[in-house]
Amino acid sequence: MEENTSDYFKGRGSQSNPNNRFNKHTLVTEHIEGLDEPLLQSSKTEIIYTHPKTIINKVDSPDVGLAYSINPYQGCEHGCIYCYARNTHEYWGYSAGLDFERKIIVKQNVVATLEKQFSNKKWEPLPIMLSGNTDCYQPIERKLEITRGILKTCLKFKHPVGVITKNALITRDIDILTELAAHQLVHVMLSITGLTEDTRQLLEPRTATYKSRLKVLQSLSKAGIPCGVMVAPIIPGINNHEIANVIEQAAAHGASTAGYTIVRLNGAIGDIFKDWLHKSFPDRADKVWNQICDCHGGQVNDSRYKTRMSGEGKIAESIKQLFGIARRKYMSGLPKFQFDTTKFDYKAGDSQLSLF
Repeated sequence: MEENTSDYFKGRGSQSNPNNRFNKHTLVTEHIEGLDEPLLQSSKTEIIYTHPKTIINKVDSPDVGLAYSINPYQGCEHGCIYCYARNTHEYWGYSAGLDFERKIIVKQNVVATLEKQFSNKKWEPLPIMLSGNTDCYQPIERKLEITRGILKTCLKFKHPVGVITKNALITRDIDILTELAAHQLVHVMLSITGLTEDTRQLLEPRTATYKSRLKVLQSLSKAGIPCGVMVAPIIPGINNHEIANVIEQAAAHGASTAGYTIVRLNGAIGDIFKDWLHKSFPDRADKVWNQICDCHGGQVNDSRYKTRMSGEGKIAESIKQLFGIARRKYMSGLPKFQFDTTKFDYKAGDSQLSLF
């Protein structure tokens, strides 16, 4: 691997901060030689607090397989360059590039809002995913413990909940997860995109190491918490050769199921990813870009249901076959998990609500 370190922002995924497409006005430096000081933005992470009226999102996409999701945070300090959630940051008035990684929006009243929604006797207790957008265990969670509060609330109401993360911080909450698992109310997916650390540091700069994530699977499994591995996204020419090894190692550490998606670069992510690609892998940038295009009908962006996640064409088909062979080899015969939705009790919050 040959890395171009000129003008490279170490510790960040995006190497640029493009204009928000919704902004009518933008500050730019056209004649830098005429300025006493360069026009710069702060590189520090900024926390922005909000108080949403609702916290549960209904998932209407037919190819996602989820009913609801909760995202306690918008933006993500993990900085994964491929993240599809980058586009949503533009709706908050920020850039999908560096802003996404350093302007983190925190939803403060999550637990109270969730209790109110769960206390509605008409609420249907279908599984809720943490998180459908950004990682619910990103660094700020260590201090704020909003995700921990959500899990406590799910346990209180006996509500089914799924978790997907790439942060080892989830092991902090094994006490709650174990209780949820005892009632068949939780399933955890660890996102593991490969096993090569040099690649991870470029692809997902502020995430837990791959070795740490495998240890998380082992810890969860030993505690009786059902878990699996999400090999996503698969990027042809960067991590597709690691699919079988990831599934083998995940199974050896307690994962009983696996899933995958092929990278797609919708909206602003296309230019952000392309810039990163040429700076991080200049020796193969064009080849990787063309292979991604091959998986999506000649484009890097793809919004078509059923094909957007798995792609199409020869490269996508070879990835599908490799994934299938590996899953059958290392996970065949392992127990299938199913949520128990019959234990939900909307009255669980009555005693607390009566205080107001």
